[in-house]
Amino acid sequence: MSFLYLVALVTSLVGIGLLDFRHKLAFFGGAILRSAAIIAVSVVFFLVWDVVGIATGVFFRGSGPWMTGVLLGPELPLEELFFLMVLTYSTLVSYLWATKALEARRSA
Repeated sequence: MSFLYLVALVTSLVGIGLLDFRHKLAFFGGAILRSAAIIAVSVVFFLVWDVVGIATGVFFRGSGPWMTGVLLGPELPLEELFFLMVLTYSTLVSYLWATKALEARRSA
């Protein structure tokens, strides 16, 4: 059992949070509930996607020395939840940053 991958994912979330804080984009841009809702709905969507993929035999857990071995369900590792949070939070922050940059460029 190793927590290396989980620690890397949590570190990534903290890094994205710092970018969010620095540039006031999602949670730190005043849209706490909207950001939380976007991330929660997206994570649930992808978890359902994963469960369907697992049920149809398309997705499977795979093994690695960097994983905790903790499963949320059959073939669904704990790390997947954190990966989906990184995926959705980074997408949200990237979109908001690009939107902010384009607006600043247009007004200049």
